Amino acid sequence: MAEMIYGNTPCFLGAKNLVNKDRLDEVDAVVYGVPWEGAVTWGDYTGCELGPKVMRLSSGRYSGYLPELDHIDVFEHVKLGDIGDVDVVPADVEETMSRITNFTDPLWKSGKFLIGLGGDHGVTFPIVKSLTNQGKKVGIIHLDAHYDNLPSHEGDPYARCSPFMRLYDQEGVRNESIIHAGIHGPRNKPESGRNARDAGAVTVTINDIREHQDLKALGRKLHEMASKDVDCVYLSICSDVLDYAFNPGGPVDGNGLTSYELLTLVHEIAKQGIIGMDFVEVYPQQDPSQFSAHLSSTIILYVLAGHILNQNN
Repeated sequence: MAEMIYGNTPCFLGAKNLVNKDRLDEVDAVVYGVPWEGAVTWGDYTGCELGPKVMRLSSGRYSGYLPELDHIDVFEHVKLGDIGDVDVVPADVEETMSRITNFTDPLWKSGKFLIGLGGDHGVTFPIVKSLTNQGKKVGIIHLDAHYDNLPSHEGDPYARCSPFMRLYDQEGVRNESIIHAGIHGPRNKPESGRNARDAGAVTVTINDIREHQDLKALGRKLHEMASKDVDCVYLSICSDVLDYAFNPGGPVDGNGLTSYELLTLVHEIAKQGIIGMDFVEVYPQQDPSQFSAHLSSTIILYVLAGHILNQNN
């Protein structure tokens, strides 16, 4: 039986329980949750603060064995730990952003590979801010249907639609090494494309991906662009980069990636070398079968499989 991280919730993918224990030296990679939802940007489409819990619950079905990736067993190579959740403060946005940065700061210092489970996409800003606090120059591969770079939402500068506007201004992030990939659909606004262009960030639309004949080569190209003139590359994935046919528990966006396309890209990106990742915007109550929460385990295993190959090269 998997050890519980809290209540009836198991550690993600059977990881070691690191809560209240000084055991970071026993693991290679650390999972943590950020059960946060700030400003809701569309009607009553809400509930992604439950994402970390339900992704952990769903992960109980899975091993680390991936026969389609040369029969790799991820957990023969990586010791995974689960350190629990950031202690967020509902309705106190600034305090929560500060807590996310303070929570991840010692984790980045440990040198472990970090995996954040969101939560809405606003959590990416304080996570990357903490990484830059380590003196790192950072590039970011941002897989998403949307730019998430508006100045604010109803006065909240840390809303899910705004993390990349904050990151454009964050010292230690090289804007030209921010790659917005998979962008598509009319839930973007004209100013979002202009904001990315004016900041110097790179846009790779869904059509750019579809028209590229070799997904693995494209994954390498995305990493090449993100790694230029930086110390490390961070991977941030919003579930809605996937088409809603593959993501019933995410925001409703058509014309997105298939699960095969996303898995192929993230595996290839991780093979080139990344320092950590987050996976955000899973809304469990929108998805009675929890398909999206289940898919998170496979996405993270594909990333870890790529990370193993990078470390062994």
